[in-house]
Amino acid sequence: MSPIITLTTDFGLAGPYVAAMKGVILSINPAVRLVDLSHAVAPQDVRGAAILLAEATPWFPAGTLHLAVIDPGVGTRRKIIYAEIGDQRYIAPDNGLLSRLTSKTRPARIIALENSEHWLPSVSNTFHGRDIMAPVAAQLSLGMEPDRLGPPQAQMVELDWPAAQIRGNEIRGEVIWADGFGNLITNITSAMIAMVPGPRRARVEIAGGSLIGIAGTYEDSPADSLTALIGSSGYLEIAVVGGNAKERLIADLGAAVTIRWAREL
Repeated sequence: MSPIITLTTDFGLAGPYVAAMKGVILSINPAVRLVDLSHAVAPQDVRGAAILLAEATPWFPAGTLHLAVIDPGVGTRRKIIYAEIGDQRYIAPDNGLLSRLTSKTRPARIIALENSEHWLPSVSNTFHGRDIMAPVAAQLSLGMEPDRLGPPQAQMVELDWPAAQIRGNEIRGEVIWADGFGNLITNITSAMIAMVPGPRRARVEIAGGSLIGIAGTYEDSPADSLTALIGSSGYLEIAVVGGNAKERLIADLGAAVTIRWAREL
């Protein structure tokens, strides 16, 4: 089976950047399978991309190499790293892109990409994705040992990922991302919801709006109504049935979400 390399960037599809990276990789290993994870990450949105990588990459076959380029510090002293997390492999700038993954699973190996022998002969200060990461990924897909990339590194840059809190008869969390449907995904876990007595009678409050009850499916709520349910990632989501909760509530990332229930339930 041919090796797989996934690509995640904030480049969009209108310019030449994604195609240039693919060209470099295929010039070195024409047999590799390239999978576009996403090129629609908001510009320089490291936190959003970190969540995307954590939600999507663990579902790939073991040994898949994930190349992520959301790199506002390109050309600076920030490092580029290779990491093994769970049964997946990653190449990314060391700016927190992998920290959502490592908040759940500690990396087995981190290596700094410092050996320029494996880069393109000429390296632009503004396109390390093409000139450093792409050729390194291609050579790894051919079986090159990661130890040849540079020295081991003890740790990587970690972003802060606040956890929801249970206090008395309420859970306090926040919106951590919005999907393409405008559903607002929170940091309140299904395990927390399981601790709520009578979840279908609990009050969910967000961005000045509120609703009663945590639904099982979208069909449990009328069309165009605000609803709360556990999504496929195992976190509480706020949605509008057939609509867009992000637009309806004008809720940004970090918006507070509170679940309250009566003590006597």
